[in-house]
Amino acid sequence: QVQLVESGGGLVQPGGSLRLSCAASGFTFDDYAIGWFRQAPGKEREGVLCISTGGGTTYYADSVKGRFTVSRANAKKTVTLQMDSLKPEDTAVYYCARRWRSCSTTWYTTANFGSWGQGTQVTVSS
Repeated sequence: QVQLVESGGGLVQPGGSLRLSCAASGFTFDDYAIGWFRQAPGKEREGVLCISTGGGTTYYADSVKGRFTVSRANAKKTVTLQMDSLKPEDTAVYYCARRWRSCSTTWYTTANFGSWGQGTQVTVSS
């Protein structure tokens, strides 16, 4: 069945780095854009970034531009999210999800994505 599995979360100090992975199975990975979202306690889920099917187009939320970098390896069916210069406000559960063919101009909208993973916790604290 269709599955997306996030991994790599953990506890890191402010200014530190983490690398998250999203592993896909059960579908033709190359046909789907992949989005990363996050949800902090008491807040709505928000879009972090999206990467197109081939990896050539990416969209980032203003809050993470210049600090987060996304890449994908279609042969391995994985998407990697490199997070640097982490801040306490980056603390959240991070999710990946898929969207048919493209990110779309409203990539940050959760309703545009499906097949959500179970999430991985990222905590930025000293």
